[in-house]
Amino acid sequence: MEMVKEIEKMAALSQKWHQAGKIIAFVPTMGYFHQGHLSLMGEGKKQGDVLVVSLFVNPIQFGPKEDLAAYPRNLQRDASLAEKEGTDVLFVPEEKEMYPEGYQTYVKVTQLTKYLCGVSRPGHFKGVTTVVAKLFNIIRPHIAIFGLKDYQQYIVIKRMVRDLNYPIKIIGCPIVRETDGLAMSSRNVYLTSEQRPSALSLYKSLNIAQEMVNKGERKAKNIIKAVSTFIQKHPYTKIDYVKLCHPETLEDLEEIKERALLALAVKVGKARLIDNTILGVK
Repeated sequence: MEMVKEIEKMAALSQKWHQAGKIIAFVPTMGYFHQGHLSLMGEGKKQGDVLVVSLFVNPIQFGPKEDLAAYPRNLQRDASLAEKEGTDVLFVPEEKEMYPEGYQTYVKVTQLTKYLCGVSRPGHFKGVTTVVAKLFNIIRPHIAIFGLKDYQQYIVIKRMVRDLNYPIKIIGCPIVRETDGLAMSSRNVYLTSEQRPSALSLYKSLNIAQEMVNKGERKAKNIIKAVSTFIQKHPYTKIDYVKLCHPETLEDLEEIKERALLALAVKVGKARLIDNTILGVK
């Protein structure tokens, strides 16, 4: 595996692969890899001839009171894990090269970012779409792979790719969970042993909602109430949102007719956790 820090060198490698007719698969990350990240890399190895993984803790997607400084980092560990997964290039650009002095250009998806995390994290998705657009321009992948734990991010990136005519196939991979059901996240390291049982309330509440649907419940307000009540029974939890929405437009639904996205964001201690599931009518 080659570790590349310079944008110019990364672009030159991409150009060489394109000329050789290689299919480039790309996994963008902020590092501190867990099994969820590794599953995306595994998918990339299946889909492409060359696998590029980027590792960049993107400052412009963090709000002023968020955890940029505290975000977990361990480049040596991450490089070792990426290499074991068969990554060909780990792209680790410097902040000053990605955003040089005087930087002032941003990419914004306007409608899909009005919902869910876009409400409580204003500016977050502008940071996400800007950095991903830059990475797409540098790496020029044929395929890019994202985890569905960040479902809104996946939908937003798909829209950006469609709207800006990027010739890139976007693949969403299923949520990878700990053995107890907790969705894997780099931020899980913030949880104390006392807080972890409360963190599990997110996953358990998704199962409660699906069981309600299986028994015939279709009203969004009833499902949202049951999920919220269950989570709030647990200590250390503070709900940001519980939403039942259309899986493509992210607009709120009053009733489930076929499929609906149940999306959660909950602070457990200092960890802000998200989770989701698609509720289907059988």
